[in-house]
Amino acid sequence: MPRIALPNKGRLQEDIRILLDDAGLPIRGKSERSLTASLGGEFEAIFVRAQDIPEFVADGAADLGITGADLVAESGRELHELLDLQFGKCRLVVAARDDSGITTLAQLTGRPRVASAFPRVTRAFFAAQQLAVDVVPVSGAAEIAPHLGIADIVVDLTSTGSTLKVNGLREVATVLSSSARLVGRDDTAAQPWAQELTMALGSVLRARGQRYLMANVPKDRLAQVCERLPGLNGPTMSEVLGGCFVAMHAVVAAATVYRTIAALKSFGCEGILVMRIERLMP
Repeated sequence: MPRIALPNKGRLQEDIRILLDDAGLPIRGKSERSLTASLGGEFEAIFVRAQDIPEFVADGAADLGITGADLVAESGRELHELLDLQFGKCRLVVAARDDSGITTLAQLTGRPRVASAFPRVTRAFFAAQQLAVDVVPVSGAAEIAPHLGIADIVVDLTSTGSTLKVNGLREVATVLSSSARLVGRDDTAAQPWAQELTMALGSVLRARGQRYLMANVPKDRLAQVCERLPGLNGPTMSEVLGGCFVAMHAVVAAATVYRTIAALKSFGCEGILVMRIERLMP
């Protein structure tokens, strides 16, 4: 049974659980503290630290893994990315104290000390910028380092920037953008079961934020409605018994569905029905 490494705690855990459940692969373990579990009877899950997942996959202890792109980059291991899961979004940024006057990398002088829990990525970033720095590895709470005199600047994760602001720091540059990724080795990523899993998860992600809309449309307003409902490859239409209407089906964005409904009503449409979509294949 293929083995998939999942975070045992942290910011990605609940989103991963929901995604797998929606894909028909619910996590079933003996208890909440189990180190392993079944994923819908198709896969075995092992629960480890998110930062260890790239190593587990690269070394063959797991066939695939789900973890942050930032942690994959920091590991330095060559892994194949199968799918961006589109949650757990954050950025790894360079930040300096508000009172330092530093707003760009060009203002860094000498050989500044940089505190970060991502020393490998930090060294690579500043080397690419041709800036000499001394990296101070920390295990967490890097934002306090400039205030303690441990470092001049930091490279740290942020989602909204609020934690940096609270700690008197300002963003200077973005090192990388991250989100949860499904990763594997080249040999496992090419396996049919891995491709099927990627397709299943992708279909769930693709369906999020979309709605399936059906409406009876007056035949003399088809042109206007078709402009409003492009669908994936154009709306689907079928005759309605009685003569003056056609049934139209289309996929629409959930964020604008209320405007779409209002427009359809203005065109004389009737019997409008909107439904959630569990999966969507292109």
